Amino acid sequence: MISIGLTGWGDHPDVYSEATAAKDKLFDYSGHFPVVELDTSFYAIPSPENVEKWCKATPDAFQFVVKAYQGMTGHLRDELPFETRNDMFNAFRKCADTFKKHGKLAIVLVQFPPWFDCQGKNVQYIRYMKQQLADYPVAIEFRNQTWYSPQMKEKTLQFLKDHELIHTVCDEPQAGSGSIPLVPVATHDKALVRIHGRNVHGWRNTGHGENWRKVRFLYDYNVEELRKLAEDITCLERQSKQVFVLFNNNSGGHAAKNAKRMQQILHLEFDGLAPKQLGFFEQ
Repeated sequence: MISIGLTGWGDHPDVYSEATAAKDKLFDYSGHFPVVELDTSFYAIPSPENVEKWCKATPDAFQFVVKAYQGMTGHLRDELPFETRNDMFNAFRKCADTFKKHGKLAIVLVQFPPWFDCQGKNVQYIRYMKQQLADYPVAIEFRNQTWYSPQMKEKTLQFLKDHELIHTVCDEPQAGSGSIPLVPVATHDKALVRIHGRNVHGWRNTGHGENWRKVRFLYDYNVEELRKLAEDITCLERQSKQVFVLFNNNSGGHAAKNAKRMQQILHLEFDGLAPKQLGFFEQ
């Protein structure tokens, strides 16, 4: 089974009207896609009350991929806004448990930073992370090539499999040590594909100032690129029970149309979506 969605629901005008109120955007989004990546949880852990609202705003079968908080992954440069690390994990577990209670937690996504390289202390931290998130399906996304070096690639994949961790398969620019190759190998009965675009210049994060994030994910896939990615997604489907595909290339508004084209290429129909208004894709 393959489910396709986008990163976030608040910045995709193709799936709702520009006049749509912010509180209604998730409902409109869920009329087009059956899954979404909750990326705001990376910046601040959502309250159970907000999670309840999101769960109630979406159809019964709708799923959330919840991104781990930056204090859990090593991205946070400032002081931790919790008294202890345990308090941080408790807050995140309350958030995840609320999604789980409604049957809407697809995956917890743990994305490590580019400086999280393949060395013993980091392997130990992944084990620790797995213990802290033992009640949830956890996907690991690397951003450092050392995990996929010729000497370590098979060991990395076997480690993930042995610890029942989901290997996050990424399509991203090949721009040095801070990027990883596309390796369509599943290590769990769930698979996760994150599609970041192929903007090599933007990915290197140089010379863009405060706009670097917008430039990084500025990319529009052509049909041939999407067809090749579809082959990799189909390969993952043969290795697992469920594949979640998330388009993250939305700096220029391309994610939604690329996701819809991928849906067409794979001949997918999604059941249980919310009712939707006549919009961009139906015109």
